[in-house]
Amino acid sequence: MATILGVAGKQFLPTSTDYSDWQYQYATSTHGVDHDMNPGLIVQPSNKDDIKKVIQYARATKKAIAIRSGGHQYSGASSTGKHNIQLDLRNTFQSPDDLVYFEKGDKSYVRASVSHSLGDFNKFMGQHKVFVPHGQCVEVHVGGHVQTGGYGQLGRSFGLFGDHVLSLEIIDYAGKEREITKAADPELFFAWLGGSPGNLGVLTHFTIEVHRDRDYVGSMGLRVVHLYNEKTLKALLQQLAEMNDNPDFPRNYDLCVSVLSASFDILGLMGGLDDKMREEHPEIFGKDGTPFWPRSIVVYAQWVPFSKHDKPDMSWFERLRGDSWFEAGVQTKPMSELTAEWVFRNTREFDLPYVKRTYLTRSTSLSKNGWVDWVVGRMNAIVEPAFNGQWLSAQLQCYGGKNSMFTRNAGNGTSYSWRDSTLCMTIDCFHKPEKQAEAEAWQAVNDKEGLGAHGFFSKEDRRVLWGSYGSFDLDSVWNTYYEDRPKYERLMKARRLADPEGTFTPNTFAVKRAEQKHVAERESSSASPCCIST
Repeated sequence: MATILGVAGKQFLPTSTDYSDWQYQYATSTHGVDHDMNPGLIVQPSNKDDIKKVIQYARATKKAIAIRSGGHQYSGASSTGKHNIQLDLRNTFQSPDDLVYFEKGDKSYVRASVSHSLGDFNKFMGQHKVFVPHGQCVEVHVGGHVQTGGYGQLGRSFGLFGDHVLSLEIIDYAGKEREITKAADPELFFAWLGGSPGNLGVLTHFTIEVHRDRDYVGSMGLRVVHLYNEKTLKALLQQLAEMNDNPDFPRNYDLCVSVLSASFDILGLMGGLDDKMREEHPEIFGKDGTPFWPRSIVVYAQWVPFSKHDKPDMSWFERLRGDSWFEAGVQTKPMSELTAEWVFRNTREFDLPYVKRTYLTRSTSLSKNGWVDWVVGRMNAIVEPAFNGQWLSAQLQCYGGKNSMFTRNAGNGTSYSWRDSTLCMTIDCFHKPEKQAEAEAWQAVNDKEGLGAHGFFSKEDRRVLWGSYGSFDLDSVWNTYYEDRPKYERLMKARRLADPEGTFTPNTFAVKRAEQKHVAERESSSASPCCIST
């Protein structure tokens, strides 16, 4: 493959000196062998004209385009193989005009480009004293994040990041600039937000409605670190399960519990507290200042008022504090400041290969069906043994109840799936390369015992695009990502209309396009398209 004439931005062939620096992504350590993540050409466009030239070249040469907005996708779905092109947008739209706050009447909005990381986006929002629900990984970029929902700490109280989208600015397969809105083009709006990220065209910008601090005065947040032990973990997960099981639980509360093996950098979760941690717990810092962190349980909890009559239940916070090892206390802060504290500031959990799982459930029996004891036992099998070559990173968050905006936003014109879910659980095993078989065996037990008719966690296998795992052929496992066949066929139809030539089908992790046999030769067995960042 050759570089593309007339493109002003940088281009990297596999023979280029810096190719490996731009080819690498989060999934390389795990899927570098089973998924081809070595694009024949990486293009970093300088502007929209460059993007149009890439699309024109791809169509003329029968290449496919994978799109990466700059973050990561756990299966390598923002990359492709040697016969195709990766469009890397991380630096394309970074001018002051690409991230703008504005007001109309009594509402506030932000127009953002896909090229901004969540860390930069959150900082910008804080400067304007506004906020919106979004995820927690600092290096995820908002282009893929918005297309896959944008799960995060404010899921119950405010819904998903993507729920706030008003319009999408795209460049389609013909190189035409278009604006997609729910009113003008409901089928494409539906498909872009949750359907087949990166496979419908090139998203460049989007506009969202945001919330203002001044409308939620009195919001509170708590960050707590507990030293790991089974008793503490069971108590915390029992509280989470009770919250999950109560359909009337107030919308005001959000709760997330993370469990981490030793050596994880806790300051990545407790950013801004470095000096305080060093002062209060010098025992974890070696003489060279390099910390060795203990096994930990990290709690993020939040309450937000929706009327002047709302009052927090402080006993709810107190149960979470317990006999904590370190905490910042319950703090009353503007929501834009609290959202900054939920951002996970490490690039990745552990610099190791992984076997990942993210499950959803709609169960409302977790506090009494044995799930708490079961999941603590499963975690303990990885966390407790010393130096076993495996490390746990788990995160559990409540999303459900009839008051939850995650639930109430179902049917809002997007295709984000499983909106009746009550809890999301990510439970990942990072491992030394020689421990892959053990890690996969541990996850296999989780799958067998956690899912199914007699499963502790969920009767159904419910997955999310941003936390994908298992089969890389989305069409073969569509029912784990989408609720029913009519919905999937609706998305297939939208894909066929948006990408009739297969220009944006660079691999198999994509909603199938009906009647796509004529473009089968373009599809590699690599990893899915898009900037599906988590």
